[in-house]
Amino acid sequence: MRETERERDIILRKIKATSVVQILVTEPPSVNQLTTEIQCCEAIALMKHTTDEAIIKEKMKQTITHRQGMVHDPHFSLIFGDDISAKFLEKWPTHYKQKVLEQSCGLTQTRDLEDLLRNAESTTEEVEDGWDSKMSSILLLIYLMPPSSHGRSKRPEKLSARQAIDHLVKFIKTGTSVEGRLDSITESQPYLLAVGTQRSAIHKYFIVIDKHAIPCQSPDSPASFDELFKAHFVFATLYNRDLANVYHFLQTAVYQIDAATTKVNLRVKEMRA
Repeated sequence: MRETERERDIILRKIKATSVVQILVTEPPSVNQLTTEIQCCEAIALMKHTTDEAIIKEKMKQTITHRQGMVHDPHFSLIFGDDISAKFLEKWPTHYKQKVLEQSCGLTQTRDLEDLLRNAESTTEEVEDGWDSKMSSILLLIYLMPPSSHGRSKRPEKLSARQAIDHLVKFIKTGTSVEGRLDSITESQPYLLAVGTQRSAIHKYFIVIDKHAIPCQSPDSPASFDELFKAHFVFATLYNRDLANVYHFLQTAVYQIDAATTKVNLRVKEMRA
């Protein structure tokens, strides 16, 4: 059943108040785990309409296994249905990737952007330096829809596109301890941790949330990024504010979720046109 934006906001406020996101990834599953889809749907429906924090916590614990499995569910049907779930992997390579490449060529070119564009246009699987073609094309979205300014001071904070990339995907070399890397993490919003011999030769992706790493099913960049986007809904967590423009574009233009009711900035509207 598709949730409205208002219903998800209600869930997010409850979860923020009760630290349920932390429960999802830090506590072991309840011994009374719900095992059928009907039971889980009923539990999720109850969480939307109750204000009892004890019930919310218990139902989240009882559906941990189910929700973690949803990250890897290619259909993602529990919340939005099969058609919406499949949109990114269907439309990105056939439509949006080329559009992103064309529009990125019209941006003011910097060394970092030029390198990313060159890699994105590469026809070889491995490039000499930087991310592979698939990941590079996804990262170009951050240059096309860079972070918005934060704060109301005369000089509001604003991250560069290059800095914002680090909030979407981080790289570690094969043989590096994933657990050791997690110890130094301070952010709580989900991001991808890429493990490989170099950035263009990744053999494993993880979704990291609250210092816990969930293995992605595929080493393919778009498939892992698809899982990352869906993880925000599975774990009911907010977008990283420096990536909000990119995620809002994907949500409303590609996945077509709440397109009419989600507030987006002008640049996102231009990209959707």
